[in-house]
Amino acid sequence: MAAGGGAGGAAGAETDPADTDPAGEMDPPKMDPAGEMDPAVAAEALRLLQIEPSAAGPRSGGPEGPLSRNALRKRRRWERVVAARRGKRRQERQRRRARRAPGRGDGAGAALGSGPAGPAQPPLPRGRVPAALARERLLQARAAGPRLCLDLGVAGGMTEKESGRLASQIRRLYGANRRAARPFWLCLTEFAAGTPIYEQCLRMNDGFARYLMDTTPESYLDLFPLDAIVYLTPDSENVLEDIDPDKVYVLGGLVDESIHKQLTLQRAREQCLQTARLPIREYMVKAPNSRNYHSETLAINQVFDILCTYYETRSWPVALKAGVSSGKGFVLREEQVETAQHSTTQGNSLFCGEELHRQEAPA
Repeated sequence: MAAGGGAGGAAGAETDPADTDPAGEMDPPKMDPAGEMDPAVAAEALRLLQIEPSAAGPRSGGPEGPLSRNALRKRRRWERVVAARRGKRRQERQRRRARRAPGRGDGAGAALGSGPAGPAQPPLPRGRVPAALARERLLQARAAGPRLCLDLGVAGGMTEKESGRLASQIRRLYGANRRAARPFWLCLTEFAAGTPIYEQCLRMNDGFARYLMDTTPESYLDLFPLDAIVYLTPDSENVLEDIDPDKVYVLGGLVDESIHKQLTLQRAREQCLQTARLPIREYMVKAPNSRNYHSETLAINQVFDILCTYYETRSWPVALKAGVSSGKGFVLREEQVETAQHSTTQGNSLFCGEELHRQEAPA
């Protein structure tokens, strides 16, 4: 069949009765009282102008031949799908507007609006609730919670690299405290303008000036009574058994790559302060490693993770597991026992396998 005859047959078969009058001519466009064409009618007319001419001849602007009957059917089906999707998106936008504006209209929003219970409360903006909750908890800790002071008076001899690492640890410590369900109130003492640690904290920590904590150039000795201060140092002979909200716990703000031992212990003794260490030796044991390295010296953010976890859980094993990394060479006693039992079980299984193989082997 010739291309023209096939196209004419397709046009005759696909013509919609609703698009033409009984005489075979298209209905006149509908006009509004002002004499202008209805927008919906204009859009439909444009759509017909794009489709119908291609049914009787080649596509406008394209090198291909006339559209077949199946192609016309697929195109019209696709247009109906697109129109349905647009309608669904329009309905979804209307539903979102209704949810964001309680108290307007006649539906569920009106039930939540003004009435016997009073005017509707504006919805809380997203992202503000966690910040508000963290602020509330920190202010409660300031009023009645335990205090943690970072003694930056020992940071004078650090290099620029060590000061940068200490500033990074302070940021991590503050972030962990802000997320804690039972936070401490933090205080940076001997934090004087112009010192290396002061400059590094402002340079490396965005929004440092807005941190919810105290910063002062004074010493903790001038701020708190001596009998309330407990200096935490890994070299102490006293074990920290519990956290008392009435005490002020002091951590030496020091990152010393040369590892000067007993520096913080000596400073606390000179100031006649109570000292304590974390119960690492009481709940953990040394784990064998290739370097034979075991250290109880932790970064200040690791020490705080232990203190904060214990203050929430009241469990030293849980707290030590959260703060003492495997690189320090210590594991919990329970984990050491489980590892030994697992090794013994594997050894017994291997021995039994070798014995069975020996018995089954031919003489």
